[in-house]
Amino acid sequence: MRVFVTGATGFVGSAIVQELIGAGHQVLGLARSDAGAKALIVAGAEVHRGNLEDLESLRVGAAMCDGVIHTAFNHDFTKFKANCETDRQVIHAMGSVLTGSDRPLVITSGTGLLAGRGLATEDTVPDFSSSPVPRVASEEAAMAIAAQGVRTAVVRLPPTVHGNGDHGFVPALIGMAREKGVSAYVGEGLNRWPAVHRLDAARLYRLALEKGSAGARYHGVAEEGVLFRDIAGVIGLHLNVPVVSKTPEEAPDHFGWFGHFAGMDNLSSSAQTCEQLGWQPKHIELLTDMETGTYFG
Repeated sequence: MRVFVTGATGFVGSAIVQELIGAGHQVLGLARSDAGAKALIVAGAEVHRGNLEDLESLRVGAAMCDGVIHTAFNHDFTKFKANCETDRQVIHAMGSVLTGSDRPLVITSGTGLLAGRGLATEDTVPDFSSSPVPRVASEEAAMAIAAQGVRTAVVRLPPTVHGNGDHGFVPALIGMAREKGVSAYVGEGLNRWPAVHRLDAARLYRLALEKGSAGARYHGVAEEGVLFRDIAGVIGLHLNVPVVSKTPEEAPDHFGWFGHFAGMDNLSSSAQTCEQLGWQPKHIELLTDMETGTYFG
């Protein structure tokens, strides 16, 4: 299968490229820069130049392939809502050239959409009309194009996808702890974050592409819920700074834009995903990765 991959040079996307090529697929990777194009060539992929603002480039890339995996997203949280609306447009654009073809489109969402609702499963659906999280736009778009005859599947990733090269939430927490001289959690720190290693996530995307059902939702969750207090504890130990509690009232001042995520309770299951796709996470867990990997190197 020839697969168009957006975000192909990113933290998760680059692992997906290697997973696909290792399984015998051909990859056409989206690149917005010369450096990105060179990285894709070295990885063994073909290059398609374009970006998320150039919808025509995305339509062309999707039309040239037998399936699409969409992982690209602008993570500038100062304009998060606008970036989520861009993602909606991107999904509609690529879906428009796949309608009625049975070519799969696998898009990315997050388990964070379901935070605070107990154990979230693949069957749990966010309230699209009232959700305070703009990222629901991606799942709304997936549902809309599925209704038009596109074979769409959603992979929900947890708040932390970890591994060497991580530049997401855990490194952000480490940076805050270095800057402020304390590693903090909110309240008792008993809120839980699901987690997955990037290589396990990459395999899930491949399986969703190859075996996924139209309209399905899959959870890239290896650990259902790591206590936030334990994450803060590992950071404090490695940086030799105090581990402290912040009240919900103090959290916005300490964490800034990260405050919502620091207090998020997001217990999530991947039982259905494992059963339906035969996905079995096998790489090291988050706290072990933090203790033995490159997070403090």
